[in-house]
Amino acid sequence: MPRGDERSREEQISGTAFAPSRSMRRRISLAFLLIPPLTWLVVAYLGSLAVLLVSAFWSTNSFTGAVVRSFTFDNVARVLTDEVFRTATLRTVSVALAVTILCAVLAVPLAFYMAKIASPRVRLALVVAVTTPLWASYLVKAYAWRMLLSPEGPLSWATSYTPGYGLIATIVTLTYLWLPYMVIPVFAAFSRVPDSLIDASSDLGASDLSTLRMVLAPLVFPGIAAGSIFTFSLSLGDYIAVTIVGGKTQLLGNIIYGQLVTANNQPLAAALSIIPLVAIVAYLLAMRRTGALENV
Repeated sequence: MPRGDERSREEQISGTAFAPSRSMRRRISLAFLLIPPLTWLVVAYLGSLAVLLVSAFWSTNSFTGAVVRSFTFDNVARVLTDEVFRTATLRTVSVALAVTILCAVLAVPLAFYMAKIASPRVRLALVVAVTTPLWASYLVKAYAWRMLLSPEGPLSWATSYTPGYGLIATIVTLTYLWLPYMVIPVFAAFSRVPDSLIDASSDLGASDLSTLRMVLAPLVFPGIAAGSIFTFSLSLGDYIAVTIVGGKTQLLGNIIYGQLVTANNQPLAAALSIIPLVAIVAYLLAMRRTGALENV
């Protein structure tokens, strides 16, 4: 074989040996795609949470109100021992659970009708009706409910009864605000259930209630759990709705806002913020066992 051919063959072999494989090129491309969002997640999101947790162990100067970056457990101890904060925590968690349950009770029959009974045209109209409020301003919707629940509002004219402003008004308003976040995943869960399963259950003599309990409920429950993650977490951290329609009701969100803006006590606000953060993490861990995170 000529010497030139041998040299070119050796160069091809060496070039092939050092060329990246297809899987390696895919990994490199994936890494370049993931670097910007991961950088944002680590620096902006997790970094801000880290600063929040650290600032909970700082204090404020009693005379100037300036933040003093000296380590102390006073804020955490006050959050754990103060009766006002403990009561507000229980009230906030109770409101979040009540809103979640109400949203599930309203969403399940509506989503079932949309997925299994309604015609395509009616289904489209209902999907538009459910999702359209998401395009409206949060403040507009909250103030609309303030007007509706007012003692001189339309509800009082029509029924001669209105709950007024307070805890019930807060739960009703939050239920309205977050209901689409429950309907959409439950509707998607019902849509994934084959109609043949319902027909087979009926052919085997099961009643509608038995079919719902033994066939549909286990398949749809992950969707309900996925929607509950949104309704629970959004209700837990809300502070605007309770300010607008809550009257004298105090939840953790508006207490934290008051400490941060009115009282200018950032360390205490940060310490209070740990409570909903821990509650949400605990709720996510509980929902993880239901398969809800795969349906979010």
